[in-house]
Amino acid sequence: MDIREIKIYELCRAFTESFIGDPKYSDPVLSNWEQLQNNLIKSIENPDRHRVIGVYRGNEPIGLFAFLTLHYEKYVEMLVGLSRNRDAYSEMLHYLEENFCDYNIDFVFNPRNDLLRELLEARSAEFDIEQQKMLLSTPGLNVDTTGIETFSEQYAMQYYAIHNRDMYWTGEKVAAATEKFRTFLAIENGKVVGYMDVTYCFEENEPYDLFVLPEYRRRGYGRKLLAKALEMNQPKGMMLLVDVNNAAAIRLYGSAGFVKVENQNCLTAHLTIRE
Repeated sequence: MDIREIKIYELCRAFTESFIGDPKYSDPVLSNWEQLQNNLIKSIENPDRHRVIGVYRGNEPIGLFAFLTLHYEKYVEMLVGLSRNRDAYSEMLHYLEENFCDYNIDFVFNPRNDLLRELLEARSAEFDIEQQKMLLSTPGLNVDTTGIETFSEQYAMQYYAIHNRDMYWTGEKVAAATEKFRTFLAIENGKVVGYMDVTYCFEENEPYDLFVLPEYRRRGYGRKLLAKALEMNQPKGMMLLVDVNNAAAIRLYGSAGFVKVENQNCLTAHLTIRE
């Protein structure tokens, strides 16, 4: 087996398309043309921040992997992972171990992919809860959004203080990525009591994080934040990922017109490469 850098999408098109609809080994971040464009094709076209590799047995491709590589942060994210072969996943992991020592690496993949899961478990990776994909079917929430404001510097420090820090997209990074994110804030008596970070640059946008302070829950702020995000997102589509065991969030999104999508759930694993 050998590893080759992929520089032209046409070289891996047929291999990529062979995974469409595969219940175990399809990639949940390649479910439509926009995702294919953003996660694979643009990765091939932008080698300064990405690595796209193929694993070959002779001249036969048995694995395709695309990574976002942020060297100044020592961070790597697997954007695409396609293979039905355990050896291909092993070669990919050896490649990462040889080239990204002391990096934090996130893997997002199909929860039914037992080959990759077992290899990551053997390396003591940490796993998040499986996430259910939901897609907006009937847009709009008839909700009064009084008290919801878009992010401004006036509330920046309060927003950063309550933002989830156990994720790549911290509040500071979201606020700096103005070309990608909108942030909505729930304000009560001048205090930031909740927020929602959501993309706006795609045809199918996605909420990345929704949070309300515990003492302000059950007051409708979650619905208000979601309603404002949906209003500002029109006429574009929206999808989201929610923990499969978060019944309250699934009910909230269902009431807003989101429906569960079968066979496109995600599982995220975190691994730090050490010598």
